[in-house]
Amino acid sequence: MKKSGVLHPELLEVIASAGHGDIIVLTDAGLRVPDGKRRIDLALACGSPSIVDTVRAVAEELVIEDAIIASEFLEWNPSVHAATLAELPVEPSSKPHAELMADMAEQAYVYVKTGECTAYASVALVCGVNYLESAIQQYEELHGKKPF
Repeated sequence: MKKSGVLHPELLEVIASAGHGDIIVLTDAGLRVPDGKRRIDLALACGSPSIVDTVRAVAEELVIEDAIIASEFLEWNPSVHAATLAELPVEPSSKPHAELMADMAEQAYVYVKTGECTAYASVALVCGVNYLESAIQQYEELHGKKPF
């Protein structure tokens, strides 16, 4: 048995198999998952697990390059918004909820539903790679300049 971090086997499989640029959407309990998209349901009861707890656990396991939230999140849930952002290793960008979910319907690798029962409490996580800094350093050493 795994002794710490994410224990949910299906969620662990998604984290391990995700590649650079894949998007994992952590959602509140009410978000409708588009037809044909992979769905992992973690919800046990309203509020459990929370979006904050889920972001915290996933961020320990996943290289996160970027995050996107609904612009309505802050207005509707300032305390949940602040607690969620505190768990992210990056400053998220935001889009209106309808636009974000339309984009995610096309782009999401997987949707992970939490037990969060507050409005607009969803986060799209863009997967990074754990060797980017060393790859950039190697490029600079080889070519004497930054790659971008």
